[in-house]
Amino acid sequence: MPKGAASNLLFHGSDWNFETLSRTYDAIETIALDELQLDVYPNQLEIISSEQMLDAYSSVGMPLMYQHWSFGKRFVFEEHLYRKGRRGLAYELVINSNPCITYLMEENTMAMQALVTAHAAFGHNHFFKNNYLFQQWTDASAILSYMEFAKKYITKCEERYGTSEVEVILDSAHALMDQGVFRYRRPPRLSSEKERERARERLEYEEQTYSDLWRTLPPSADGESTKEAAERDASERKKALNLPEENLLYFLEKTSLILEPWQRELLRIVRVIAQYFYPQRQTKVMNEGCATFVHYTIMNRLFDQGRISEGAMLEILHSHSNVVFQPSFDDPRFPGINPYALGFAMMQDIQRICTDPTSEDRDWFPEIAGSGKWRETLIDAWANHRDESFILQYLSPALIRKFRLFLLTDEAGDNYCEVGSIHNERGYETIRTALARNYDVAANQSDIQVVDVDLLGDRHLRLQHNVKNGILLDEASRDATLRHVRHLWGYDVSLAGIDAETDDVLYECSTALDLD
Repeated sequence: MPKGAASNLLFHGSDWNFETLSRTYDAIETIALDELQLDVYPNQLEIISSEQMLDAYSSVGMPLMYQHWSFGKRFVFEEHLYRKGRRGLAYELVINSNPCITYLMEENTMAMQALVTAHAAFGHNHFFKNNYLFQQWTDASAILSYMEFAKKYITKCEERYGTSEVEVILDSAHALMDQGVFRYRRPPRLSSEKERERARERLEYEEQTYSDLWRTLPPSADGESTKEAAERDASERKKALNLPEENLLYFLEKTSLILEPWQRELLRIVRVIAQYFYPQRQTKVMNEGCATFVHYTIMNRLFDQGRISEGAMLEILHSHSNVVFQPSFDDPRFPGINPYALGFAMMQDIQRICTDPTSEDRDWFPEIAGSGKWRETLIDAWANHRDESFILQYLSPALIRKFRLFLLTDEAGDNYCEVGSIHNERGYETIRTALARNYDVAANQSDIQVVDVDLLGDRHLRLQHNVKNGILLDEASRDATLRHVRHLWGYDVSLAGIDAETDDVLYECSTALDLD
């Protein structure tokens, strides 16, 4: 046993108790804060069963969540695979909140409890607290109290208006969650107390204030019917409604003429949840890479100190290897690039470049190569990048060769693919740029915006899909989603697909064409 007697071990065997967990947590915390210089929220560790972990899976990982049939459906699906042995469960689940909540499975061995504590309670925790996307777009101190409010509010609505009435609104809101986030402007911060007060006032005092006055307005009598007048009117109403609007749920919540106050609040709840998860979608490689690098570094440091036995370290390394395993592209198990593998490899590569660079590294990374400041470089990268910019700046030629990355070009009109770039001197920049673009969520998600609606006329809601690279929407899901929009809007809804480069109209569809 290296460096230390058996009495120095944090734990013996696979069994654990809360005293052992506490002792191990303290040892991990010392390395995380003093040696890795991590900055974390206060930690709250919760022990849960496999059944509770499945339940957490089904409710998007939140400790407090309202009821909806889709969560139960997913629970049954996940449970079936788990009981049949076709899918394992995560060893832990971590919540971006203050305090940071980490759920540990009671079935874990003590070695795994140590691993996932380092991974989640310090790796993910540090990333949640310090990355600029989470700082700007989420409010960790308010999310738990807001979710508590949301759960109670929806329960109250179900009691008052009936479960089916609530479900149909949530069904439509869930269908639009991907189009329910602000991508380019910051959403307002949450305040649970203000939310509760505002919702209470809406529910109890404002429910009867809606009146469809639009129908009583007389038509314009000035006789203007020219194209110039129509364009001017359209320009004025777009300006008044701040169109185009990328956040479809926000627009429906604020502008729909048929929704009652409690229904608008349901849309807001779903929209807040969608916004909360949006930064996580943009930082999968970095977030998991950070947490994996942190647990790997801490566990090896504890082993060097003689605090972890060889048997426990072998178990930890076995689990770690499974997590970062990257099948080759021609392997039947290939699911794409493993974010754990790529993220961890890039973190280790930055450490290597800072401490033991090659001449190639000095050419590509002159500012950090040989500086020895790998901790500072990683902490800065974790704070100031998302996946796209992180890969674009830090993916090295050495790692491109290690992963044997290459670029396929695939033109829609061709019946073949061509290898456009390989891992050589000429291909490094092209491969890195293409891979980075692949992690740009905004570029890869459908760009659908509200572009016009005449509230004083037929109230026809017009949406526009800015088509990139000729990629169209699936017709079945497109038409089904339009029906959800119409349900929340109350009037006809149309969608036009416009080529983002040429402005040509590629398709048009409408709920007026018997989509109901």
